Order: sequence, then structure tokens, then C-alpha cells
Amino acid sequence: MFRGITARGAGLIAGATVLLGAGFRYGYPDLAVLGAAAALAVLAAAVFAFWRPSLGVTRVADPDRVGRGEPANVTLTISNTSRMRAATLFATDRCGTATVQVPLLRLRAGHDTVETYPVPTHRRGLVPVGPLHVTRRDPLGLITLARSYGETIVVRVHPKVHPLRATPAGLTRSLDGNADKVPHGTITFDTLREYVPGDEMRRVHWRSSAKVGELMVREQLDTAEPTIVVLLDDRAAAHRGDSFEDACEAAASIVVAAVREDLPVSLHLIGGGGTGPYLDVLTEAVPGDGDLAATLRRLRAQKIGDTLIFLTGPGGRADLGAVSGLRGTYPIALAGVLGDRDAPPASATDRLLVIEAADGAEFAAAWDGMRGW
Repeated sequence: MFRGITARGAGLIAGATVLLGAGFRYGYPDLAVLGAAAALAVLAAAVFAFWRPSLGVTRVADPDRVGRGEPANVTLTISNTSRMRAATLFATDRCGTATVQVPLLRLRAGHDTVETYPVPTHRRGLVPVGPLHVTRRDPLGLITLARSYGETIVVRVHPKVHPLRATPAGLTRSLDGNADKVPHGTITFDTLREYVPGDEMRRVHWRSSAKVGELMVREQLDTAEPTIVVLLDDRAAAHRGDSFEDACEAAASIVVAAVREDLPVSLHLIGGGGTGPYLDVLTEAVPGDGDLAATLRRLRAQKIGDTLIFLTGPGGRADLGAVSGLRGTYPIALAGVLGDRDAPPASATDRLLVIEAADGAEFAAAWDGMRGW
């Protein structure tokens, strides 16, 4: 709740004090009457302003997750839940950094008013919406009182996704045959379970079945399923201008393409990052500090995939040599350097494929043109 006495109100209070003091001290009843009238005006203004309207506020974002540049709207519903009085108020709603005017003219008791307005989606990130600020001001303009109504909701503006036609299949294959560039012999024993109708009899483990008195079946696992590891460089020192936004777009495009092709994918940020859906993690990511060397050691020790994609900005070009050291652990390794419009043409070595791109769209075009998969 925000309270404020206007300059007019402060002047009237000062005048009432002087008039009342002079009237009673020097015996001028007319001055005392004027001072009392001014004091009553201030009191009436306070009663009017402090009346708290009974409002119900709900807001719905449609959608609450949206790609950068795509449309999204907020529908705000304000209900006058009081039983008798109509409300004429001045209200504003916060939408990101913008202020939305919400007219409340003679909102009758028991009635609703609905306002719909667009959400700014021109930048990736979290857009807070709300709360509603309702301002009460007396007719004489002496006192202004503002209160907040309703909860704040958040609209997530995801990085823009550029369609990718090609996806790296790695050196392995999945059981359903989506990728077939791998050597055989990656199917291994995982566990035993009870037989269910439809299981192949050749998978029955007869020795265990004899011990437990019922058919037991070998459950097998493909330990070489292709996995794409996306490493996003979120170090502030690695980026200039909008290069971090471009790197987020490239990461989002790869993640979406992998999911579309039903390929396992994992996303990692040097600074740690959050948890949850990968597009949400990319939405909340901000440049900060991070230890690249420690991250590379962890990826080498864990070996969580067979295809490594490192996305960085102009300041991360000097670290490509360190990233190429993972080539022995990850058979396919690619680096994307984004945001450097003065960079030389894309180059590749026997240890690391490199894409130089000015922005996310150029990265997607270069990605589809790669022949190193």
C-alpha cells in the first residue's frame, strides 16, 4: 500500500493549522471557522481515499511460454465483489517494463471488466505480469492512496528456434533403427523380470527360471544409444553484444531438432544453470561466471554422450583448443562461435568441427550445410 499527501493537501493542512491557531489565540472566530473547515476537508479526503474497494483480480497468459517474437496476450479480469457501491478507480497493470492503463469507470457491484493486452516478446527472458495497482484519489486532490491487487504471473519468452534439417546420429544406434552408424555389440544384459505374454522365448533365462519356479526373461539395454551433449558457454567474458542471445538460439534449435528426431539430448551450462525443461533453462540463463576447465573435466569423466556441441561467443574462441581435448571422449565434437561478424570463414580440423556464424539464423544454415556428421 502506498500513501501520499499531495502538495495541495499539505498546503491545506498547513493553512488549517495556522488559521486554527490564530483564531483561537487572538480571538478571531472567523479564522477558526475557516481552519475547522479546512481540517474537515482533509479528514473527509482521508476517509474517501482510505475506503478499500473490494476487488477480485485474475489474469491468464495465453500462452505462458512463447518463442521470441511470437504473439502472447494477457487477459485481466477485475471483479467488483462489494455488495452496494460502484467503483470508479484509476488502475495500472505491470507487464515487464511497460505500464498498462486499465480503466475502471463505474464498475458496478457484482460486475466484471475484462482487459486484454499483448505481452512484449521481443527479448528472451522472464516477463513478470502484475500486480494491479489501484489508485484512490479524493475529489479535491488532497490525498492519493495506491494498493496492489492480484498475484504476479510470469510469461517465459523462449529463445527463437531455427529449423534444423540435419541432426548428428553419432556413432551409435537406437533399438528402433533411427540411427545406424554404429558397430554391433552394444546390446548388454540389464536385469531379469517375470515373463509376460508376447516375450520372445529365446530371451528366457532357463537357469533362473528353474530356481524361482517361473519363467524369467532377460531385460536388455542398448548402452550405446546416441546422445547429443550441448554445452552452452554462459560466461560473460565469452560474449559481446547479442552473442549470448545468438548462442541461446543455437542451443534451443539443436535441442528441439534432437527431440523431434527422438534422439537423447542433454544441455549443460558452464555456470551451472537451473533445472527443468531445457527451453525454460535457456530462457532463464544469464551471462555470469563459470569454470570451463572444471566443466570439461566433468564431461570427460562422465562421458554422457558421443556427440559434443560447444556454443560460445567471440571471447570463447581462445578456448576451442581446450574443448578439442574432449575429442577422444566424444567421437564427434563441434564448436559454434556466434556473434562475431568479422570472423574468418568457418574452418574445421581433424579434432573439432567449427561453425562461425553472425547469429542464430546463420548458424542454422551453416549447421545444415555441414558434411561432418
